[in-house]
Amino acid sequence: KLATGTWVSVGPLRAELLMAFAPYLQDVVIAGLDRDYLAILMIPDVAACAAALKLDSSCGYDVLSQNMKLRELLRERLAGHATRHPASSTSALRAMLLPSPPKMDIGEITDKGSINQRAVLKYRAECVEMLYRDNPPEHVIAIR
Repeated sequence: KLATGTWVSVGPLRAELLMAFAPYLQDVVIAGLDRDYLAILMIPDVAACAAALKLDSSCGYDVLSQNMKLRELLRERLAGHATRHPASSTSALRAMLLPSPPKMDIGEITDKGSINQRAVLKYRAECVEMLYRDNPPEHVIAIR
């Protein structure tokens, strides 16, 4: 639920975002509880991103999160999605790639291999705060 009182259907939005960012993302974590707008933490598909950027397939999250070409490609996808879904409950205005993979030992990944949205938001609180700064760092993708 956004600060405006608008409810967000996270499941359908997550599916829409994954389609919009295909094939570059493995998953997304949606932030926005009690905030003015939605933002997302992006979990890259390292192989797909490396292939698109012509990088070594063994590159890591840290390399991808700092790659300006990838950030621009993702910014275009984010802007396109927001244009097609302009409501505050269906579009994210900011995003960033996770700087490191989700960890199973702290519960970010479930036993079945899926992403635990709440755990990622909890353990990546610093990343979430970056998404909502008045002047976010350059690795935060902002469309407005």
